[in-house]
Amino acid sequence: MSYLSINNIEVIYDHVILVLKGVSLEVPQGKIVALLGANGAGKSTTLKSISSLLRAERGDVTKGSVEFKGDRIDQMTPADLVRRGVIQVMEGRHCFGHLSIEENLLTGAYTRSLSRAELRDNLERVYAYFPRLKTRRSSQAGYTSGGEQQMCAIGRALMARPEMILLDEPSMGLAPQIVEEIFEIVKDLNTKEKVSFLLAEQNTMVALRYADFGYILENGRVVMEGEAESLRTNEDVKEFYLGLSSEGRKSFREVKHYRRRKRWLS
Repeated sequence: MSYLSINNIEVIYDHVILVLKGVSLEVPQGKIVALLGANGAGKSTTLKSISSLLRAERGDVTKGSVEFKGDRIDQMTPADLVRRGVIQVMEGRHCFGHLSIEENLLTGAYTRSLSRAELRDNLERVYAYFPRLKTRRSSQAGYTSGGEQQMCAIGRALMARPEMILLDEPSMGLAPQIVEEIFEIVKDLNTKEKVSFLLAEQNTMVALRYADFGYILENGRVVMEGEAESLRTNEDVKEFYLGLSSEGRKSFREVKHYRRRKRWLS
């Protein structure tokens, strides 16, 4: 039985715009799975179809199903999914800017009935993974750096004791050194806390270094999938997403879209 399973889903916005066209993927328990693709490929929509946040954007799953631990979850509310242990960290971080870092973290435990001592233990657990947050705990979140806000968003999700985190574009707008730091923490959480991750990411090179498995989306369809290491060494992936080929580095503008589609779908 798959841990998280997306089965041939279609997503339509405003009853008109077809965004996902029969997407299927699986996330095994205790693994990191990367969902890769260019901007507009459907990565965020895929995550929102799992977390039931589509309705807030006038989107609907019109075909297919989403299952978690054998139970169908695509008709559940986001609050019910949080209680089941499925939590999305949104693209752009979305911290409460007027609250302190620690107050942001405490909001993550809202659905859990914890004593004050248990809350303190949970906070210290998050601070152990994010020592930078401990030093900024009383700072207003809106005045912290992008990297600290991303850490805060992941830490807030961790306060809810998730089994599965849907992580959307964690590297967006961050310096390479901070990106590496955040992905190291994600790997740490996966190894030590046994949290499974489905992460949507445009930074293919970094994502495939930390993931176990990957799917590549293009125009709302899965066009390639495989073990992370095999995708990293795949000539098509290197050429179309890393700008590298057997002939050396090349400009993305030189690559014809129809050629990419023909090679992948043949």
